[in-house]
Amino acid sequence: MKFCSNCSNTVELRIPDGDTLPRHVCTYCNTIHYHNPKIVVGCIPEWEDKILLCRRAIDPRRGWWTLPAGFMENAETLEQGAARETMEEANANVKINDLFTIYSLPYINQVYVLFRAQLLDLNFKPGVESLEVMLFDENKIPWDEIAFRVIHDSLKIYFNQRQQGKLGFHMGVLDKAQSIPRNPNVTI
Repeated sequence: MKFCSNCSNTVELRIPDGDTLPRHVCTYCNTIHYHNPKIVVGCIPEWEDKILLCRRAIDPRRGWWTLPAGFMENAETLEQGAARETMEEANANVKINDLFTIYSLPYINQVYVLFRAQLLDLNFKPGVESLEVMLFDENKIPWDEIAFRVIHDSLKIYFNQRQQGKLGFHMGVLDKAQSIPRNPNVTI
């Protein structure tokens, strides 16, 4: 950041009084510009024993499968964001249920929040960010084509817990080494 979005003057990187981290501070109006992690919200849409996945039509990982999820918007709740992303990517109506996973990805400044959700009907179809959407049984999930480690791990936890008959909340941290795709010919 070079210029203040408040007054257009230059900013400098320094630790403001009472803070502990370097921030971009305007040299004229003293506005402190905070850069905080992005929140990604989504869900695991359930229909009987199947879940809905989307094949990505955008980069990164175009052509790979994922759960409907994306960046949270201002003025919406986590649940509203998860439902909106599901509508945008899969044109699917869902009822958002329990919080299922929260993963911190500090190396890319993101926090993933995934809910369990119930598909309300089977009237889903690809949105502009999806090539296709499909319901999968656990044994048909394209595990080697799941776009992101956070989605892969959340699905593994989901199916393991479901087999045990108790779906509960999980929280974790993924670092850069854990984000490397299983296919060495594909980069993130």
